[in-house]
Amino acid sequence: MHLSDSVQTVKGVGEQTLKKLNKLNIYTVEELLYHFPREHEDRTQIKKIRDIAYNESNTILAKICTMPQNMKIGKQILTKVGLRDETGSIFGIWYGQPYLKKQFKLNDAYIFTGKIVYKYGQIQMESPEYEKFSNHTISTGRIVPIYPTTYKLSQKVIRQIILNAIKETQNQLVEFLPKWIRKQYKLADHNYAIYNIHFPESNEGFFIARNRLVFGELFLLQTALMKIKSQIGQNKKGIIFKLPTEINSFVDKLPFKLTNAQQRVFGEIKEDMKNDKIMNRLVQGDVGSGKTIIAALALFVAVRNGYQGVMMAPTEVLTTQHYNGLLSLLEKHNIKTGLLTGSLSKKKKEALLGELERGEVDIVFGTHALIEGNVQFKNLGLVITDEQHRFGVRQRAILSEKGNNPDVIIMTATPIPRTLALILYGDLDISIIDELPPGRQNIDTYSVDTSYRHRIYKFIEKEIISGRQAYIICPMVEESENDELQSVVSYTEKVRKELTGITIDYLHGKMRPKEKQKIMDAFLKGEIQVLVSTTVVEVGVNIPNATIMLIENAERFGLAQLHQLRGRVGRSSYKSYCILITDSKSKLTAQRMKVMRQTNSGFEISETDLKLRGPGEFFGTRQHGLPEFKIANLYKDIPILKNAQEAAAKLLLMDPNLEMKEHKQLKQKIDLLFNEESIKISL
Repeated sequence: MHLSDSVQTVKGVGEQTLKKLNKLNIYTVEELLYHFPREHEDRTQIKKIRDIAYNESNTILAKICTMPQNMKIGKQILTKVGLRDETGSIFGIWYGQPYLKKQFKLNDAYIFTGKIVYKYGQIQMESPEYEKFSNHTISTGRIVPIYPTTYKLSQKVIRQIILNAIKETQNQLVEFLPKWIRKQYKLADHNYAIYNIHFPESNEGFFIARNRLVFGELFLLQTALMKIKSQIGQNKKGIIFKLPTEINSFVDKLPFKLTNAQQRVFGEIKEDMKNDKIMNRLVQGDVGSGKTIIAALALFVAVRNGYQGVMMAPTEVLTTQHYNGLLSLLEKHNIKTGLLTGSLSKKKKEALLGELERGEVDIVFGTHALIEGNVQFKNLGLVITDEQHRFGVRQRAILSEKGNNPDVIIMTATPIPRTLALILYGDLDISIIDELPPGRQNIDTYSVDTSYRHRIYKFIEKEIISGRQAYIICPMVEESENDELQSVVSYTEKVRKELTGITIDYLHGKMRPKEKQKIMDAFLKGEIQVLVSTTVVEVGVNIPNATIMLIENAERFGLAQLHQLRGRVGRSSYKSYCILITDSKSKLTAQRMKVMRQTNSGFEISETDLKLRGPGEFFGTRQHGLPEFKIANLYKDIPILKNAQEAAAKLLLMDPNLEMKEHKQLKQKIDLLFNEESIKISL
């Protein structure tokens, strides 16, 4: 058996199990081996029946002392069997599993793990996991893995097929870490680590295995990033910009005063632009902190030095918003701007491309249409990307290559904890706009269950009557992307029945850019009073008159995403509200809703998101662009990350292109995991 073989080749994987594994994105044998436990349960303490504790999980070694019976209770079938050791007896009870009657034989010994309860005058172990007693148990009597799983794929089954896969691929996992790194950082062998992360023989074995796998995962990430960064050529000479005298009058003529944080960040950008090192600056700013005006100031400096500037955003709605927002401001200073998006007509596009190439357009705003081969600049000096995590490395590099070593500013409203940003974006200078403009109010946030929905609609109605507008984020679609339209349309109809006499329309990701823009323009003009939307409005949409953000299924969003959605309101002096609806009773949901109620700071929220959920979701591919981690947790594994970073730097100093024989496996692994399409991390 090979690691690249279909998971169906593993013993115990039939057609039905295959479908369930595919739902977990497990298609190959290797993906099965890398389906790590979410936790482990210590079942090594086997108790005598006389010592069992009520209302908690216990592990016992017992013999079958009565013939199994199936009994009907209401509509359910209950299977009951007597269990005995030398100190006493209890009953094992299972619901809805009548086939168990044939599983047990009198006097056979099993290890059982389950919760002990006292019911109907009997001591019972409810729905215990069980395994025939032997020296090689995997579900009882040892440290037992608990896996992320799917409907009707039991822990017992997934454990067994993973064990089968480990046995059948004995020592096939290639060691990609060079020997000197394993020796220096005291790291276990790859195959040892895989076995012991699934079936640790001891706590020590588990920690050794986890340390090795976390290091390996973070080392691959750091090596890939450093390698790509070095290829982009950070040692080239950049442009020396002179500060134009008109910059002060530009700032003075703004319709508002810059905050201290904005002044500080622009000061840092000016210093960068004045020297010959290529500016590579990450500007982080919470929702509504005023990053766009900082971009405009930097673009002004570039243009007054005879260079062109470009600002790329991930969506047409956001790009158009930036363009419209800065158009009049820039034109006052005779700066010619252009807008390049996918929906531009062929004729208009060709005209704009000609103007760009001849240098007749100073600043162009656009989507990824900017990176197409036919887009040429006469003299590109400054590249700005907004919501940087939504673009791939190559996309940004292609844009920079259209100029002669232009300065680069990357902007994001998804705050990353500073310590983490310094490690992940090691070669970037980081600026943080940590102050909101005056007049911006904190948004009152509430979390309620669905029983409040009617009262919420009444409140929305009251706000609409007073001239305000509202967003309602549609319940998330589970089945498939194809259901998005149906879900939004049917939900909008329900809202229309509740809010009669109010203009309601919807927005979703499948709409054509022109349709989206039309809806957003109507919402901005107040022609639409309530906008029902999917998370397509998450980034950058600016409707100052909107004061209510209602989010359905709030438990299914990350904290960072909830904060982004909340940031669509509170963009004026009007009092604004965010209402989170959830019926979830989970402890995690309660913690997250509490954080949303208590703070409006994106940085605090991102710290908490990382603590509560780890990087898997916080930095999920869809949300933030970092590769999805299988085991590393960027919150608790920072010491390992620092070691991995140190090791990667040493390695690339020794062998920049990974050409040495001993680095062949590592190079293959990096090329496979971090191809140009899959890496989406800022440089």
